[in-house]
Amino acid sequence: MNDLWKTLEKYVTETTRSRRQLVNLDGYLKVVSEVGVKCRKIMTVALFFELLVTSNFPDMLEIISIYNYMMSRVLLVQGRIGLSFYDEIGQGYLNESDVERYITDIIPTLEQVSERLQPSFESFYVCTVVKKIFFFLDHLHLRRIRIRDIVSSGLLSQLLELRDTAIPKDAAEIKTTNWFSMSAALEVYENYLDLDRDHDGMLSRKELSEYGSGSLTTVFLDRAFEVCRTYGGEMDYKTFLDFYFAMEHRKTLPALHYIFRILDINQQGYLTAQTLRYFFDGIEERIKAVQAEVVNFQDLKITLKDLINSGQGATVVSILIEFDKFLAYENRVQNHQNV
Repeated sequence: MNDLWKTLEKYVTETTRSRRQLVNLDGYLKVVSEVGVKCRKIMTVALFFELLVTSNFPDMLEIISIYNYMMSRVLLVQGRIGLSFYDEIGQGYLNESDVERYITDIIPTLEQVSERLQPSFESFYVCTVVKKIFFFLDHLHLRRIRIRDIVSSGLLSQLLELRDTAIPKDAAEIKTTNWFSMSAALEVYENYLDLDRDHDGMLSRKELSEYGSGSLTTVFLDRAFEVCRTYGGEMDYKTFLDFYFAMEHRKTLPALHYIFRILDINQQGYLTAQTLRYFFDGIEERIKAVQAEVVNFQDLKITLKDLINSGQGATVVSILIEFDKFLAYENRVQNHQNV
């Protein structure tokens, strides 16, 4: 990769006033002719035009964009090989304990994490990362994920971005968001600690009711505690993580699967008018002081597939489970607030 960077700098076509180094197609082809065989297989003409789509410079690429792409490919190959070592059966799948061991072992290589990670928080960091991976890649609860899916999802790339790469600091763009950064993990954990008012390490039904704006309905919360795994009627950190990811990413397929499982009281695979009425009763409890038109529920059924295909699944479930989201939707014309 160091040789690649030197070759890219060698054939820079133009340097802007802001010191951005650009290369046109001719220069790119000269780079390709000098790099090793492995790089040459990836650095095709098609790649040049693929990267050109997002370039801010007509007919030219920043050499750092080429380098970053190549680095990401290298990291993915390394990551896939690394994950394979934890596939003891050799079937191409990993369970939660396998991924936990992988994350724990690579933490020392994630300099952006290891430099800030306190020993007492390590297990919580690992748990947060593993649960996030499984929430988004195992929404059918098979308790295992294909290594191929981990690699292709982009999650592994985000994780490995936390390594200290060889990209020149003056050319690297500062990344403010990463799902697996220390700041992201701490945000979730601190949210959990804030809710845990009695500091017993678990969340009661009452404590979870303060989540977010505190407007989740009692009906939805009661049902969540029926469906989700609890211990003595209280929710531990692992269970909370699934709840948190579902609430914060409602437009995603895994979140809709999670919330639909809670809404589907009779486990029929669809929501009836009676089910919708049941959950909307929780909303009406919160709007008694607000004059609003009565909502009529006709004879209808809504399946998970309906929610997904409509493109409005997050909106539908939000107005059933959270009062503030319902109000935002009711007043969407006036305040332009999206649910």
